[in-house]
Amino acid sequence: MTDVTLAFDEQEYLPAVAQDADSGEVLMLAYVTEEALARTRETGYAHYYSRSRDELWKKGGTSGHTQEIEEVRVDCDGDALLYLVDQSGGACHTGYESCFYRTVDGEEVGERVFDPDDVY
Repeated sequence: MTDVTLAFDEQEYLPAVAQDADSGEVLMLAYVTEEALARTRETGYAHYYSRSRDELWKKGGTSGHTQEIEEVRVDCDGDALLYLVDQSGGACHTGYESCFYRTVDGEEVGERVFDPDDVY
């Protein structure tokens, strides 16, 4: 089997959605570079690229809340990835299980699973 062609954008990024492999809950959206994807595939743990910090990072490198990769999927156009993960701890740096913890009206619908002041 050969690798699929990926359509990185002009900045060399691809969006990657992290989804809990067991529950199906969408945990977060981040971006990857070719290096981040290669590191993910090599280690079995999610790596992303921080556009604001301009650096590669391993999910959980600071918090310990890692994402072990079950499978990496690519969409039909090759311009987005889906990381099916086994999430350890909360996925969101704000302490919530998922980064998608509130509605567009501001209602909190997610569960806070850790205090970010204790972790960061």
